Amino acid sequence: MKLSTLTLPVVFALAAWALWPRPSGGAAEVAPSSNPANVKYVIRVAPGFYMPDRRPMDVGKPLQGLNEVAADFEKLYPDTRIEFVDVPSVREWVVTQLAAGTAPDIMNINVEDVWQDVQKGWYVPLDSFLEQSNPFVPKGSPGSRQWWDMFKYQAISRGKAAPDGKMYCLTLDMIETGIFYNKSLFAKFGVSPPKDWVDFLRIQQIFKDAGYTPMLVDSGAIADWGMDLLFDQLYDQLLPGIDLSKDPKREQYLQGYLDWDEICYLHGKGYFTKDDARYLETFRIMKDWRRFMPLNLSSVDLTKEFINQRGPMWWSSSLSVYKLARDPDMAFPWGVFYLPAIPKSYSKYANGHPMCVIGGSATQLELSNSAIQDTHDVRTSERLKRCVAFLQFLCLPKNTDRVVNEWVALLPNIKGVPVQPELQPFDTILKRQYGTTKWMFTFDLRFDDVYQRMLELYLNGGVSLSEFVGWMQRDIDSGCSTVVRRKHLDLSKFDPVWRSLAPERARMEDLPHAP
Repeated sequence: MKLSTLTLPVVFALAAWALWPRPSGGAAEVAPSSNPANVKYVIRVAPGFYMPDRRPMDVGKPLQGLNEVAADFEKLYPDTRIEFVDVPSVREWVVTQLAAGTAPDIMNINVEDVWQDVQKGWYVPLDSFLEQSNPFVPKGSPGSRQWWDMFKYQAISRGKAAPDGKMYCLTLDMIETGIFYNKSLFAKFGVSPPKDWVDFLRIQQIFKDAGYTPMLVDSGAIADWGMDLLFDQLYDQLLPGIDLSKDPKREQYLQGYLDWDEICYLHGKGYFTKDDARYLETFRIMKDWRRFMPLNLSSVDLTKEFINQRGPMWWSSSLSVYKLARDPDMAFPWGVFYLPAIPKSYSKYANGHPMCVIGGSATQLELSNSAIQDTHDVRTSERLKRCVAFLQFLCLPKNTDRVVNEWVALLPNIKGVPVQPELQPFDTILKRQYGTTKWMFTFDLRFDDVYQRMLELYLNGGVSLSEFVGWMQRDIDSGCSTVVRRKHLDLSKFDPVWRSLAPERARMEDLPHAP
């Protein structure tokens, strides 16, 4: 992706989805009101985090914001009804529904998953709508010229354009990771949030010596967020010599990003193999950090460990703010800091630049092929117009405020909607530059499965670094082959660019030697 993170990545969505109770079966709908004879359009919406009548994390009152917005929209359009659908946030279910043409009209899906299927015609591009005015916005207000102008985090929002140059995603809110820390324990041991990675390790050692688990984190976060952050720390300075594609729509917002086709081409040049010193260094750093993490990286209740003060630091996302801010058992003040930069004194391939953004878009709304089922043509579909109108109505500041700020977890992406005080640290983090790539969204589920299982085995001492990298090289070989075949990629298009960047690479050290 040119987010990741979190996005937020699938990990964010799955973590939140798993925390909420749900009925048995694949999908459940909020019981619809009776539809009068004049109702022509029943729009099915899978809203993800904001599913009406749900109690996030079993705390507080059931959510009602979207119900209220839908009711107001239906008053404007008596021929339309909005029905909310609770669906699994897993790719297998989504793909099955889209292939059958039975998916909800509006869906919350990580856009990196959408990109995998854009060639199949399952999603409706939003560009033509975003580039026009939002008809619900008063003249002179953001959105009256272009709908685009309503979005606060412009770089992340516009950076969600797919590699085919089209925009399929509307970003309603933002999510980001951070290190939650126990201020009381930090004061007790006389430490402050770290200045750099070396200081970070020093602080963790202090807590480890005192009998704590310094860093509460699981293997999923390390595989996803950890990989993206460390990769950016070591590869960012190589971009002038290896960034082979500069999409004019995304480049101005993302300042360099490696898409799947670039990753595949670079892999063929020896990158991300045993011959790539930076690739090996990425996992060396991970393994060095592993000594401060829980013995069990898969099944420890990290929330409970943090609240019970058995660990002074917890790497989680802004979703956890809601639990910490409302939990009656919280007996200490907490704060949030971001992972610090890796200095050259710790790794010769780092240059001390700030850690990048890996979160970004949380609720990512797309229009599926169901939205045009009346005519199967975006140019003539009246049903599509109703779907777009509902999204435009949802983006009004008063409506986004009712939905996003109903619980303290995500940051509104609409101008004029306040950020809740407890989320301010994440707002600051989101102003950083975006990452270099998103490994967990580059290939397919098979790649992700092998990568995560072998990474945990490596971190736990089950295989050596060379054995692990051997597994990864075979996994990436397979992933690249699959991507090229499915997307009919012609990687030879990068040959002229690769040759033109040779002078840049000649000034860089320890690059893989490949033609």
